[in-house]
Amino acid sequence: MIDLSTDRKAELIHKIKLYFEAELDQDIGQFDAEFLLEFFAKELGSNIYNQALWDMQAQLKERFELMNDIIYQLEK
Repeated sequence: MIDLSTDRKAELIHKIKLYFEAELDQDIGQFDAEFLLEFFAKELGSNIYNQALWDMQAQLKERFELMNDIIYQLEK
């Protein structure tokens, strides 16, 4: 599970509460918002983290291939 700082956790809980009010017209309490945040962090956190790593790996691979092409051109 993802570890969040106390400040970051409070900020996200606040955003969850605002979302429920604005989008769903529901007022949820601090406990419910915190429970929801913990659920999503536990169930989705590692999947989102891994996808971000895979995306970054693909971008780095592209850039290294470009650098190899540039180096090859400079060697001629």
